[in-house]
Order: sequence, then structure tokens, then C-alpha cells
Amino acid sequence: MAYYVGIDAGGSKTHALVTDEHGHVLGKGISGNGNHQIDAVETARHLAEATAEALQQAGIQHADVAHAYFGLAGADRETDFRILRPIVSAIGFPRFSIACDTIIGLRAGTDRPYGISVICGTGTNCAGRNKNGEQLQVGGFSYMYGDFGGGGALNEEVFRSVIRAWDGREQPTLLTDLLLSKLNYSSVEDMYNDYLDHDKSVPVDVAKLLFAAASEGDAVAIEILNRQGVELGKAAAAAARRLGMGGDTFDVVLTGSLVTRGDTGGWIRGALEQVVHEAAPGARIVTLTVDPVFGAIWAAMEEDGLTISADVYARMRALGSFENIQN
Repeated sequence: MAYYVGIDAGGSKTHALVTDEHGHVLGKGISGNGNHQIDAVETARHLAEATAEALQQAGIQHADVAHAYFGLAGADRETDFRILRPIVSAIGFPRFSIACDTIIGLRAGTDRPYGISVICGTGTNCAGRNKNGEQLQVGGFSYMYGDFGGGGALNEEVFRSVIRAWDGREQPTLLTDLLLSKLNYSSVEDMYNDYLDHDKSVPVDVAKLLFAAASEGDAVAIEILNRQGVELGKAAAAAARRLGMGGDTFDVVLTGSLVTRGDTGGWIRGALEQVVHEAAPGARIVTLTVDPVFGAIWAAMEEDGLTISADVYARMRALGSFENIQN
């Protein structure tokens, strides 16, 4: 019997899963921050804790694992991998791989070992993998480095649009009343002065107001969400071109709360799809519906030379999420 470990680690949590070659879950582990860019010492401890818990539940040792696949937030550049390789190696798996968490999100959303993943949550990111196994990340480093949007930037788009409507630089918008209610101000002028005088920051969840306004037909909100879709589409299209995937059939997997839960009217998705299809007509836009850690397990199996069967996909997808797994 062959055993596989998948790890999904981000800034707030680390999830580890152990399965056999048939996709039967044997153990799981949970710990805290797994992003070394926040705290490398903490990350090392949490990765070790989560994997140890999963292995203990499964009743196996590190040496019994055919392959372990680590999908880690912050695993972006070679400077990151120089930090992460010793951390992961010290855990004790004889064979392991490290990739950015965008890659396991991609793998979890498609039956193919290649495709493109687009993340739009607090931030944005995009990564692709072609049929030859070549991987590429496009973006993920903030507005200064070419990105646009995500909740941590769209919140400011809401705020500035309300200010611009108030001072006459923008058309009136439903976002005004929504924002004033959200932040508990009686007027835009009061809000404007209070934020200036006290150097306040706009809460990240203000970005959700865009969907409420767009659902009522607000032109300003719809324009912002459409721009988000165009920008995400440009990242995916760039990945497709640079990886030579323009003529391929593959999935573009959407992950992150803004595109998986917020975009009920398709304001982001529709614009994204149009841009992607101009570069790759055979691309199919899909939404991630299972936990990314499943993608880490499937990637581990493939690194060990397995071809994943329909039964394995079905068995694990039936679980739905990491939280649903009982051990």
C-alpha cells in the first residue's frame, strides 16, 4: 500500500491530509500560520505539527510516505524556496515537493494535471502549469508590481468612488449610502474628515458592498467589478501565452471568496472569461468546489507516477471540505 501526504498552508492555518493510493483518507492534522513570509520559525513548527498529527492518526511514519506535496502561501520565488527547502526537509519525508498554494488550488479544481488557477480573495494571484509540467506565476505581489484588486484593494476603490461622487468627480452611486451605513457616518463629509484627521484604513470587508450595489444595477460598482474581471483575465491570458497553452483545452480554476461566493451576478467572471477566450479559445472557466488540500494529495500521487482514477476523484470530492473529514 502506498501513502500520500498533502499540505495546504496559508497565513492563518495549515492543513495536512494522509491518504492511501485509492483516495481513502487515513488522517488529518491542523495547525496555525504556514506562510514563512509572516514568521519562518512559526511556519516550521506548524508544518511539522500538522503533518505529525495526520501521520499519527493514520498510524504510519514519515518513511512510509511515497510522496508529500506542500502547497504553501508565500512559495513564490527562488528566495522563498531557499528558506522553505530546509524547513520542509527537516520534517523528515524521504520524497517531497513544494509549490505555491495557487498550484494546489488549480489541481483541486480540475481532473487534469495542467491548467491555470486564478485567486481573488483578500489579494489576487494567478499560476499556470502546462502539459510538460512547466509552471509559471503571474502577479500576486500587489498593485505596485502590476496587480489590481482583491478585497484588500477593492475596499479602497469603494471608498474613493464614494468620495469622488461626493466631490463631483464621479457619478452618484448606491455605494454612498451602503458605505456610510457600514462605517456608521451620517454624511460623506464627516467620513472624509474623520479618515483624514485620524489616518484611518478602510476595512477589507467593505469590498463586499460592490456586489450589493451591482445587484441593484449600480454602474459604478459594476464598472469596478468588470475591471477586476478584465485584470484577472489578463493574468490568466498571459500565463496561457507564456506557457504555450493558447491552443490547448484546459480549465481556468477560480478560487478565493470574491469569485467563488461574492460574484453572484457574474460581473467578474463574465469579463474574465471574455479576455481569456481571446487568448485561449479552448479554456473552460470553472469554480473551485473542494478543499485545496485535495489538490495537494492528487499532486503527490502524480509526482509518484500514478494516474488518478475517476473513483479517487469521486471518493475525495464526496467529502467536500477538509472540515467534513472525520477521523
